Amino acid sequence: MKRIISTQDAPEAVGAYSQATTNGDLVFTAGQIPMTPDGDLLDDEEIAVQTRQSLENVKGILEDEGLTMQNVLKVTVFLGDIDDFEEMNDAYKEYFQDNPPARSAVEVGNLPKGVGVEIEAIATSD
Repeated sequence: MKRIISTQDAPEAVGAYSQATTNGDLVFTAGQIPMTPDGDLLDDEEIAVQTRQSLENVKGILEDEGLTMQNVLKVTVFLGDIDDFEEMNDAYKEYFQDNPPARSAVEVGNLPKGVGVEIEAIATSD
């Protein structure tokens, strides 16, 4: 059965979506942009800073469920500019040093609020 996840450790969902959902076994996060839980948008920061904040949001959602980044099975990274891949990847590696999850990284036309990166994750509670 689907359960909605909502935490103050990530930006509030604004729109017709949830921060994350779970069926008890898997957690699916919504795409997380570089916005602090307090609502400060980091769209003018370098991609490494934006990546870290997006991943901190994912981490906050998972921790609310008693999980860690090691529970992540799959990540999708959406980049406004694929030329930012290397800088994003360097920051990303800080969160997944051992046994990293599967990942896709793609360039997209536009991202919400003009940010440079959006990151979503699928994690397991097992």
